[in-house]
Amino acid sequence: MTQISTTDNPNWWKEAIIYQVYPRSYLDTNGDGVGDLAGITDKLDYIASLGVDIVWLSPFFKSPMKDFGYDIADYCDVDPLFGTLADFDKLVARAHSLGLRIMIDQVMSHTADTHPWFVESRKSRDNPKSDWYVWADPLPDGCPPNNWLSVFGGSAWQWDTRRKQYYMHNFLVSQPQLNFHNPEVQQAHLDAQRFWLERGVDGVRMDACVFHFHDRQLRSNPPALVRDTSTVTDVNPYGMQAHIHDKTQPENIAFLQRVRAQLNEFGAVSIGEVSSDDALAQMAEYTEGGDKLHMAYSFNLLTPEFTASHIRKQVEDFKERVKDGWASWSVGNHDAIRVMTRWGGQNPTPALGKLVLAMQLSLKGTPCLYQGDELALPEADVPFELLQDPYGITFWPEFKGRDGCRTPMPWTSEAPNAGFTTGTPWLPVAGPHLASSVERQDQDPDSMLNFQRRFIAWRKTMPQLTRGEIAFFDAPEPVLALRREVDGMDSVLAAFNLSDREVRFDWPDSAAAQQLDAHGLPGQAAGGRLTLPPYGAWFGSIAAGAGK
Repeated sequence: MTQISTTDNPNWWKEAIIYQVYPRSYLDTNGDGVGDLAGITDKLDYIASLGVDIVWLSPFFKSPMKDFGYDIADYCDVDPLFGTLADFDKLVARAHSLGLRIMIDQVMSHTADTHPWFVESRKSRDNPKSDWYVWADPLPDGCPPNNWLSVFGGSAWQWDTRRKQYYMHNFLVSQPQLNFHNPEVQQAHLDAQRFWLERGVDGVRMDACVFHFHDRQLRSNPPALVRDTSTVTDVNPYGMQAHIHDKTQPENIAFLQRVRAQLNEFGAVSIGEVSSDDALAQMAEYTEGGDKLHMAYSFNLLTPEFTASHIRKQVEDFKERVKDGWASWSVGNHDAIRVMTRWGGQNPTPALGKLVLAMQLSLKGTPCLYQGDELALPEADVPFELLQDPYGITFWPEFKGRDGCRTPMPWTSEAPNAGFTTGTPWLPVAGPHLASSVERQDQDPDSMLNFQRRFIAWRKTMPQLTRGEIAFFDAPEPVLALRREVDGMDSVLAAFNLSDREVRFDWPDSAAAQQLDAHGLPGQAAGGRLTLPPYGAWFGSIAAGAGK
């Protein structure tokens, strides 16, 4: 099986839209309560109807599922929970027939503790894979070798009685950290990646890609000068350290170059998940030069802060740090509270969802959308006794984990479990989601779902919004005002009201612009003055060079 040809437009990914599918919660076809590959294949026509280009699949590989697939026990096989390799091949073939590309998750930094590599590594200090993971002797007093912490709580070191050493884990105790300083580990990952590329995969999303390498000297991290709350909540002590030794090591650059070289053989693309103390700088370093990641995203727009100044700062800071790199802007995924609740509070309106989508798709970069956001779903309230996420169980009640954004897709309000499964769903279907089901919204021309379809289709007719340069204008909060331009074409001006109240402000440049109306959001301009209703927006076309 081969990838979709990219020879006519090698930079197609810069104009693409990514749609993330969390397989466990998309559609269950065998009644076991867990979504599967056959369910995704069944819904590829729906995904294609959204107008997206890339389908990112969260892990479906063999796994003990302690972290729901992000703890891999076999990089080259499908977990029976999701189906078979034949099911995957059918999914890829059907996607390609619809013009969709398939991107898979590559979780390279760690494995499950049931992976054969780790089973062998922990047997002794001198077996062939003894150095495949990060092992360290205790300090003289028996304590771990340094102060490194796990993202999921507690020390990053776990005592192993077989080797009488500690092994490192950045996440769960059952997710031992691989030793990327060992060239055999790097090659094993490249071999696994080639396995999927040869099956027709069009791209990889690199999970936790800043965690590949650690400081060989195992130096302790210093305290953070400013506590990091972009990737962890303020109840997690992980944010109290400056993580300069346990991740983001310089050796990662050469490895990413090897990954890119292999992807180039197949015309495949990559996107990296970056979570570090200075994520924008790391994004720039990992994407510049055209020989590492194609693009990267951070958690900087996955925080509760929803202000024009914050969004503008993320885009401008990235732009200032890198000239030829590329960002992907994400406002929702499987690790974050759903954007409707995070930015809209307890009673968000669908108008917010429309505004957020239009704003996100107007920034310079490749948008990454999350399943269910096309329905403007709010965060689900999962009671403690039904929680599955170990991260949330550890930090309950101040942090409830990631289950609230991972509940099943509501396909119809008529069938049991919203049409997701005929069995008992692994997480409960959220009652408030039923009224927002795909079936209901499909029949409503004014729904969030149909707005998304129309806006994406309109965006594809506007090269300025898919590949143009970007510049921001000084506008009063809560207005984000920007300009997108492509040489030889009229520029596009856009203004977004990020609030639930009407805003009026003067923007002299708008006086010379022709209003664009096909985007579907309310907003008016007259005599250089804009009127934006709650969560409204205005787009205008202006002659190239005018208004600068």
